Amino acid sequence: MLIVRRVHESDLDPLFELIQKSEYGLTTLKISKDELESRIEKSIFAFQQKMGKPSGQPYVFVMEDLAHGKIVGTCSIYSKIGGFEPMYSYEIKESHHNSEELGVFKTINVLHLREEHNGPSEIGSLFLSPDYWGNGHGRLLSLSRFLFIAEFRDRFEQEMVAEMRGVVDKDGKSPLWAAIGSHFFQIDFPKAETLTSQSKKFIADLMPKHPIYIPLLPKDAQEVIGQVHANTLPALKVLESEGFEFRQLVDIFDGGPTMHCEVDQIRAVVDSSSGVVNCIEDSFPNASQQLISNAKLDFRTCLGSTAWDQDGVTIDQVTALRLNLKIGDRVRCINLKPDPK
Repeated sequence: MLIVRRVHESDLDPLFELIQKSEYGLTTLKISKDELESRIEKSIFAFQQKMGKPSGQPYVFVMEDLAHGKIVGTCSIYSKIGGFEPMYSYEIKESHHNSEELGVFKTINVLHLREEHNGPSEIGSLFLSPDYWGNGHGRLLSLSRFLFIAEFRDRFEQEMVAEMRGVVDKDGKSPLWAAIGSHFFQIDFPKAETLTSQSKKFIADLMPKHPIYIPLLPKDAQEVIGQVHANTLPALKVLESEGFEFRQLVDIFDGGPTMHCEVDQIRAVVDSSSGVVNCIEDSFPNASQQLISNAKLDFRTCLGSTAWDQDGVTIDQVTALRLNLKIGDRVRCINLKPDPK
C-alpha cells in the first residue's frame, strides 16, 4: 500500500533517518538535518503557491507505506537550476589532430568545464529504501514526478535534466575524483560531495578551467566517464524508457552522465490522460492498472485500477481512499511502463 505525496513538516525526522541510508554519490541527499528542514520549508511554500514561475523552488515528494506508516522513499523536482550558483559539468567534445606528413588522423575526446547560469528544470534526489527495491516501486516513485509536471506544466522549464550518480565505491572513492578533483581541492570525495550542498563557490575558485584530454587520465578514470553506479542503472533505464538521452555532459566529480529530455517529449507527460472521476467501484470489468494522481497541489499518487470511457474514468475504492478522491474530482493517469513496440 504505497503512495507518493508532497512532503509535510512532520516528515522531517523520518525522512532524515531514511536519507542516512543513502550511498556516496547521491550528492543532494548528503545534507544536514537543518539543511533538510530548510529544503522542506521551501518545498511547502512552493506547493502552497497558486502560481509558480520556475525560479529554483524544490518540490519534495515522499513515498509512504500506508500499511506500516513509514517513509520509504523520496524524490524531488527542482524548478530551475543555475542562477546565483551555476550548475557545473564537463562537456565531452571531440578534438581533431591531423598530420599529413605522418599519415596520422586522430580524434580525441576532451573534457571542457561548463557553467550553466540559466538552466533547465531538474529531477533528482531519488532514493528508495533498499528494503523496497524491486516490484516496480522505483519506477512508481520516479514517474510520480512526471504526473505532477504534466498537471502543473507552467511551473517548469521547457527542458528537464537528471544528473545520474557516477561510479563511486562503498568507501567513497571515485576514480575520476582521484584523477582530477583531488589534485586541486585537497579533500576526499565525500567531503567535496557534502560541501556542494552548502556552496559551490569553492568549485569556481579551484576547479581547473583548461580542457582536460581524456586519454591523459588514468585508465580507471577514463572508463567511468559517462557511466552510472551499478545501483543507479535501474533508474537510468526508467529515464531512457521515458525519452531521456545522454548529451555528452558529465558530473565534474564522479563523471556520472546528465540525462536530458524536452518536457513535452517525456512519455509520462505526453501520454498521461486527464479526466474526471465518474464512478468509484470495489471492482469492475476491463480494469487497467495505472499510476493515478489527483490534480491538486496537495499532490498524491499511487497505483490503482482504471477504466476510461467518454464520460471520464472509473477508479477502484481503495485508490479513491488513498488519494482522497470523490466523484467529480479530476485525476491524471499513465501506464507504469511504455507500451511494447
